[in-house]
Order: sequence, then structure tokens, then C-alpha cells
Amino acid sequence: MATVPSDIEIAQSTKLKQIKEIASDLGIQEMEMDPYGHYMGKVSLDILERLKDKPKGKFITVTAITPTPLGEGKTVTNIGLGQGLHKIGKKVINTLRQPSKGPTFGIKGGACGGGYSQVLPMENINLHFTGDVHAVESAHNLFNAALDAHILHGNKLNIDPLQINLRRVVDLNDRVLRDIVVGLGGRANGYPRQTGYDITVASETAAVLALATGLPDLRARLGRMICGFTYDRKPITAEDLRVAGAMTALLEQALKPNLVQSTENHPIFDHGFPFANVAHGNNSVVANMVALKLGDYVVTESGFGADCGAEKLINVVLRQWKKVPGWEDARLDCIVITCSIRALKMHGGGFVLRPGQSYASIKEKAESEDMAAMERGCENLRVHIENMTSHGVPVVVTINQFAFDTQREIDFVKQFAENQKGVYRAVPIQAWAKGGAGCTEAAQAVVEACEQPNEFRLTYPDDAPIKEKIETIATRIYRADGVEYSAEANRKIKMYEDLGFDKLSLNMAKTHLSLSHDPNLKGVPKNFKVPIRDVRISAGAGFLYPLLGEMRTMPGLPSTPAFFPVDVDLKTGKIVGLF
Repeated sequence: MATVPSDIEIAQSTKLKQIKEIASDLGIQEMEMDPYGHYMGKVSLDILERLKDKPKGKFITVTAITPTPLGEGKTVTNIGLGQGLHKIGKKVINTLRQPSKGPTFGIKGGACGGGYSQVLPMENINLHFTGDVHAVESAHNLFNAALDAHILHGNKLNIDPLQINLRRVVDLNDRVLRDIVVGLGGRANGYPRQTGYDITVASETAAVLALATGLPDLRARLGRMICGFTYDRKPITAEDLRVAGAMTALLEQALKPNLVQSTENHPIFDHGFPFANVAHGNNSVVANMVALKLGDYVVTESGFGADCGAEKLINVVLRQWKKVPGWEDARLDCIVITCSIRALKMHGGGFVLRPGQSYASIKEKAESEDMAAMERGCENLRVHIENMTSHGVPVVVTINQFAFDTQREIDFVKQFAENQKGVYRAVPIQAWAKGGAGCTEAAQAVVEACEQPNEFRLTYPDDAPIKEKIETIATRIYRADGVEYSAEANRKIKMYEDLGFDKLSLNMAKTHLSLSHDPNLKGVPKNFKVPIRDVRISAGAGFLYPLLGEMRTMPGLPSTPAFFPVDVDLKTGKIVGLF
């Protein structure tokens, strides 16, 4: 393969279309879009009323095998597939999650794809974008401030300071904020209590924004958010603290989907939030609703492996979305599982790579042919295929091809995948190096898969008991032998059942680096039980939030973070060093 320039070099050399031209080509009217400069815009949800009788397009998600710390190109696959569909003449829109500055400045990097399959303008999107994350942060922290002020000023609602489950947020990796004490310095500074910070994009307020189907639904969900409980265990909501209205005002503009474009100038909605290990990890429902009315094909991306984001797209997002009038038939028409030869070899024990470890230390093993390790690693692919086909949806496997992959390796994975029940096709792609031209075969396979028989179904019913839901996901999706509950988890589950929250869906918080709760267990772990250390509630988002093992809700920076090379060229004013 030819040498490919850096992501930022490709991004800054791409000739962008004016956002008003992108919008016009889609059929968005001038008054339905608010431009944010020349190349970004927000689309009014009024468009849904105008298009309410228009047929919906086909809905495709891109997910993956269990990822490695290197990242295996899922966002690149998502964008490349959209470019491929566009290149074969289909009216396609991608829907993506917008980046968090945690990964952008930490280990993983940004969320705009790479090579010739990127969403642009990359620098703006990876940094401040249209301000949605800032709005979420302000609204969520206002709720916290209202709670502490209420306790200070007499606590008329009888809130128990030891039963507060709301934590402040910041959209950076800052491990020292995981466990803190607030309210020190005397009575004027509040009631001292132990708490902590979560990362903004994984907060309940972010989930509420991403799951809301319109402004009335956003307002109702914010009002239902629970910050804690009274001494007699009654939930206290944002409505009780009279802060839900102000939170809605802060988020009203943020609810509108962001319209941008790819390196090949096809339309992309970038709206909603990442972290499918601790959050639900899918883009916004409103972006999907608008896209499905405007396009014939909509390609979304579910975060991390299929056991994380794709499971939550099905059991959290679509479960709720199907209850919206007019959208009862919401479903997936095709699931794309992407993999790489390199990742399969790691899952097969060919080499070990931990987060933050130098790639140079494993480069030779990662890039050398190892058929035995890859064959073992294909068992991880098999499990993800079985999990996704269990939902009754056709699956296409894409093999994200690197320059060092051999034809024998590619042929083996292709044959292995196509031998699995429910897989329509397995196709090598070269999105990073060739953009849409490297994905046209995969695009055609997806078009054909969308016409195959489809019996879309969820993993568990709404009315299953909480523990039954947890154990169903643990045993069927993670392949665990069972579940172990801490005393705190048992206490919380009993309390939620007594309060009538047992019908909520589950957002399992687990490592993305393993099918299990333990990031060190690669491939297909066996002979383990899933430990549930706590179960939190996100009533506004409509789910319970079990914490598995040692899962953290605030990441930390590595010793060599991604922000080291980032700067501004003082002569040109351009950002440099951003990937």
C-alpha cells in the first residue's frame, strides 16, 4: 500500500463543501438549519414534523470484536462504509458519536476516524465542536449545585446525605477526582460529604440528551433524574429541586443534531456520546430519526465491542425508541462486525499489549503471520457473531486490512466468518488507505444483507426481574457461568424493586477489553462469574447501571498522553499534532 499522510494532513488538505450545500443536497430547508460557521450546522427537530409521512431508510450499525488498546478501526469502518455506499450511488447518511476530550487528550485519541475515512472539520469536532458537551456539563453540575444548596438551606425535602448518588462531571481524564470530599471550610461552604467526579460524556445527563426523542421528552426525562434519597428511602428528583427547567434551557440547542461531512463530502450527523463501557455508547436517537427520514441508508456506530455498544443499542436505545408513536417498527436491518488480523492474533495469545504500552515492543509479533494464534483468536469473532445473530438480524463481517496482513490470513478469516450461521458475507476493506473506494464491495454486501429475512428481537423482556436481566446478559452475551452480587448491589436491587424501577433496562458498566469483567482475559474467557459491586439508577435515561468488577466511571491519563504533541502553528494559526 502507498504511504498515507497523517490524519490531520489529510483533514486540512480536503476541500470541504459549505454546510448549507450539504444540507440542501439532503433536502434540509434553509430555515431548518442553524450554521455554526461555514462547515458545521445544527438541524431543527421541526423537520421531523415535515417529513413524518416519508418512509424510513435502512438502519445499519457498525460494531466490532473485543477491541485491543490499539483500536482496530471501527469508526474508520463506519465512515468508509458510508463513503462506499455513497460511491455506489446510494443516498446514505452516517450517524456518529461526538468525541470526548478524555480520550482525545488521553490514550485512545479522537473520534473522527482516520486516513481517508474521516469526519470533518476534524479539529473542531475533536475539541469544542458546537458546545454540546459543555452544555451537558453545565446542566449536570447545576443539578449538583442545586442539591447541595438545598441541603445547606434547611433540607426541607429531608435528603439523606449518605444516600446521594449524583456526582459532578468534567470532560477530561482526571483520576484524582474519582473520590473526593466536598463541603469543607465551614457551614457556608455546604455539608461535608464524600463524593467524586465522572467523565461528562458518561453522565446520566448525556444519556438523557442522547435518548430523548424531542424537547418534551428531554424535559420529562430531566425531571425524572434522581439525585438521591430521603431518610425514608423516597427518591429525590430534579423536578423536586425545581432545577429541571433550567437544565432543559441549557440543553435546548444541544438537542439539535450536528451536521458535518466526510473526507468525500457525504453527510454525517455527529451527535451523542461515547464510552460504551460505562455509558450506553451510541449516538443520539434524534440524529437517527432525522437521518432515517432523509436517507435511504443510515450507518451508525456502536461503541467498543458488540458486547458493549451493540448490546446497548438493541436493549436500551431501540427498546425505548420502539415505544415512540410512529417508530414502533424501529429495528436494525444489518449488523456489521469489524475485525482486524492483528486483533485476532492478540486474542489468540500471539502477543500481549496493555493500555499505554509501546507498540514498538510488540510490533514484530503483531505484524508477522501467526496462523495458529489467529485461528484461536477467531473464537472471539465467533462469539460476537453468535451474539448478534441471536437478535435475528443479518450480519456482515468486515476485515479491516492492514498493509502487513497476508492474503492467507485474510482468506482464512473470510472463510471462517462466512461459515458461521447468520453471516451474509465477510469482506476485506481498506477504508483508511482508500476511503470509499476501499469499501464498495462491503457496501454492496450490506445493501444485499438489508434485504434478507429479518426477525429483530431484544435479549430480555421489560418485565423480567432485575437479577434475571443481569444474569441473562452475563451468561448469554459474556458467556459467564453466573453472577455474584455484593451486599450493596443486593440492597440496591431490593430498593429499586420496592420503588417500582424493576421494569427499566440495563446499562452494564464493564471493561471493553474483554468479553468478561476482567480486562486481562482475552479471547473467549471460561470458568468465571461476573461480580456486581454496585447498581446505580439513571431513571431519566430509563436504565439501571450495574458496575462490574473494578470498572471506573472516571478514566485517568497515561504517562505519555495524546495531548503532548498538540499545539498551534503561530504562523498559520492551524492546529498541529492532533493525530
